[in-house]
Amino acid sequence: MKRDGTKVQQMPNNPELLTQTRKERPILFNSEMVNAILDGRKAVTRRIAKGIIPKSPAGKPGDILWVRETWMDLLGTGIDGDAVHRGRYAYGAECLPGSFSDEARKDFGLKWKPSIHMPREACRLRLKVTDVRLERLQDISAEEARAEGCPTASQKDPVGWYRSLWQSIHGHASWDADPSVWVIHFEVVR
Repeated sequence: MKRDGTKVQQMPNNPELLTQTRKERPILFNSEMVNAILDGRKAVTRRIAKGIIPKSPAGKPGDILWVRETWMDLLGTGIDGDAVHRGRYAYGAECLPGSFSDEARKDFGLKWKPSIHMPREACRLRLKVTDVRLERLQDISAEEARAEGCPTASQKDPVGWYRSLWQSIHGHASWDADPSVWVIHFEVVR
């Protein structure tokens, strides 16, 4: 109650209001990792910490990451005519190199666009950040490596699998450099 006798209005505990400060950020994933997310094998990603005082590329828990992936706009191609079944966009993760659909794409002269150029409206996958922390790259545990999307065939040595994945993205010497990385846990938002 204020001094003049009027009541102070309390902020309602409404989940919608509590999420208004949530930020959305883009995050890049290759097709292999998009498929791991869609298969439920990937629930964490690591990104190199940059700067003297590093800032998380994922924000904080509760923030939303919209996935940028290899994509193609089908508008005007004639392929997008059946929007109920196909939609306006095609995604590289669903069209593996050498597959029938990839060969058909080539027959039509259609080209994939890199994930970095994906606009927000083409995004089909959103991730809610559940935890963010800093650690050294080589501190990854077997459990965390599995959560990075480790395929079943590599379950006996998930850290070795993750090391190979890291080196394929960042270069052979990148593992030995043992940089500080952001460990970003997430869950898929439908």
